[in-house]
Formats: sequence, structure tokens, C-alpha cells
Amino acid sequence: MSSPTVSTTPETTPPKAPGLTFWQGVALIFGTNIGAGVLSLPFAARNGGFLALAIALLIAGTLTTISMLYVAEVSLRTKEPLQLSGLAEKYLGQFGRWLVFAAIVVNGIGALIAYAAGSGMLINNILGVSPTIGTVAFYAIGSFVMWKGLHATGRVEAAITLGMAAIIIILVSWTIFGPGIEAENLLVFRPYFIIPIMNLAVFTFLAQYVVPELARGMEQTPAMLPRAIVAGMAITGFTLALVPFAALGLMGTDVTEVVTIAWGEQLGTVAYYLANVFALAAMLTSFLAIGFTMMRNVLNMFHWGSASWHGLAALLVTIIPPLSINFLGLGGFVSALTYAGGFAGAIMSVIPVLLLHATRKYGDRAPAWTVGWASHPVIQATIIIVYVTAFIYSIMSLTGFVPEGWA
Repeated sequence: MSSPTVSTTPETTPPKAPGLTFWQGVALIFGTNIGAGVLSLPFAARNGGFLALAIALLIAGTLTTISMLYVAEVSLRTKEPLQLSGLAEKYLGQFGRWLVFAAIVVNGIGALIAYAAGSGMLINNILGVSPTIGTVAFYAIGSFVMWKGLHATGRVEAAITLGMAAIIIILVSWTIFGPGIEAENLLVFRPYFIIPIMNLAVFTFLAQYVVPELARGMEQTPAMLPRAIVAGMAITGFTLALVPFAALGLMGTDVTEVVTIAWGEQLGTVAYYLANVFALAAMLTSFLAIGFTMMRNVLNMFHWGSASWHGLAALLVTIIPPLSINFLGLGGFVSALTYAGGFAGAIMSVIPVLLLHATRKYGDRAPAWTVGWASHPVIQATIIIVYVTAFIYSIMSLTGFVPEGWA
């Protein structure tokens, strides 16, 4: 590997915007993760069972949280408010820069394709309008909030997250105290299917790239950054397990690709609309977090400044490709998430480890916080092995070389 590049082309630093509170930071992480992933987990886990899903979520969630803490330390060791692609360029050179940017783009486009497909369908279910009109409206609202900046995105994320929490509590309680949970549905355990479930679990927890944005928003209170990451990921993990627990416990293997549709139908008309509103809100929070971070990385990648046309160009680069792919009928829902998760997960597992080593040698400021025991080489190696395995699975799935029943 070539020597790290400790200085790069100067970047235009935008005017300081209002920061993020602890709970806005938690909401940004939660919103990044609770989107298409949680809606497709029960469908992906229908063959392996809830216990196989729980194991996959525990492994993926723990390792991704540690990886995010690596990025937090890297950001705190760096004076400039760089995005992940900018950090990779600064410490790993041009190859690292393009590799991270490719991972962010693949992950972002994969997610936004899924939201384009899912949002139109959900708005059609709720309002009866054309799915195409629903998708365009969803993208227009999300793009406007992204355009308004980090503070607006954080505030909207926090407000929607509270609404989502209320809906999910209502639906889960309704499931448990209404038709009830069938214990035998939850005790299904086929370890053979943990690997394909793991590949989607990787995607649902993939949020390393949002950490530099959190660091920028919490610049005045850096000690809150690791606490917000752990809290956000813990709440994410609980929700990712709770939704499949209720849905699989109620329906067993009889779930649809977007689970809230079948879930709501099982509980009645009111629950049907609540479930679809939750699904739409989940997609919107994830759209905002992923889209905004991808837009910021585009600005960072091309060293664009704060000029309004730069922001507009970055926004269009973010939203037009996934929207076009969806309207051309080239992206499936779960398949888009699976392939994106495998590729981006592999990159996002290796890069934070490399960045951590580089910044501990070449970082340009003393950090307010360091990772500690979680940076042990054994843990770093485990993160890389698990996520690279998920990437290999994606390649095998794409080429048709996966065992029968895994596809």
C-alpha cells in the first residue's frame, strides 16, 4: 500500500450550521437503518426462522457498531470535517477514496432503488394514487428536506422516528394481545439459512458512512458521539428484532416481500393503514439519512464547495440514477438490498480498520475519545472476515452459484 496522503486538495468549508443533539444523532442512525431492511427481514428469514434471524442480527449489529466506533475515532482524530470518502483520501490515498465512494454509491443507489419501488406501492395502498405518482411525490419531499441541510434532516428524522415508535408499539401490542403469537412459529430454527439471512442483516446495519456527518453535527460535544452511536444501534437492533418477532410469530412463513402489507391485512383495516404508514415513514427516514450522506459524499468527492449549484448537482447525482433504474424496471426490492449490502458491507468493514491504524499514526489532532478494547486485532479480523464472507455470498448469488434454497 502506498504511503498515506496526510494532506489533500483544500476543500471549501461551509459556514457552521446548527449542531445535532444527542437524540437527533440517535434518530439519524435509527433512520438510516430502519427502512427497507426491516421491512424485508421477515420475508428473508421465513425459511431459517426467527432464531436464525436473531443470531444474524446479533452478529451483524455488534460488529457494525464496533466498526462505526472506529470511524468515530477516525473523525475525532481529524481536524477537517470530512466525509468517509474524504477521510479515505486523506489517509489511504486515491485508491481508498474511490473504493469508499464506490461502496457508498452502490449502497446508496441500492437502498434508494428499493425505496422508489416500495414507496410507490405503499402510497398506492394508502391513498389509491398511481404508484408512479407516489414514487415521484416521495422523492420530491425527501429531496426537499435533504436540500435544506443537516439540521433540517436531523429534526425531520427525530419527529418521524417518534411517530414510528408509537405505531410499532401499537402494532406489536395489537398482535400480542389480539390474534396472539404462535410459539411454534418463533421456535423454527434452521441454521443452514443463517448465511443468506446474514447478508441482508449486514445491509440493515450498514451505517458507517453516516458517522462523519454525526461528528460534524456534534463537533462542540464530541463525547456524545460514541454514546449516540451505541444508543442508536441498540434501538435499531431491538426494532429489527421486534418487527419480525411479531410478524413471524403471527404469520409464520406466510409473509409478503414488504411485511407490513400482510401484517396489516391480518389485523384489520385500521392496522393495515397503520402498518403501511409505518413502512412509508421507515422508508422516508432511511431515504433522508442515506440520501443526505450520499449527497454530502458527492460534494466531498469532487471537492465542491458551498455554491448552490454544487448542492443542486450533488442532489441530482444522488436521486436521478436510482429513480431511473426503478422506472426502467431494472431493480427488485430484496435483490437490490442483498447485492448492495454484500458489496458495500465488505468495503465498509475493511476501510474503518485501515483508517483507524492510519489515523493513530498520522491523525492531526488528539481525539476526545478512543475506542479502547474493541480495537483488539482479533475483533478487527472478525469484522473483516464476516463482511467479506457476505460479499462473497453476494457474488455467488449474483452468478447463480449458491446452494439450493439460499437464493
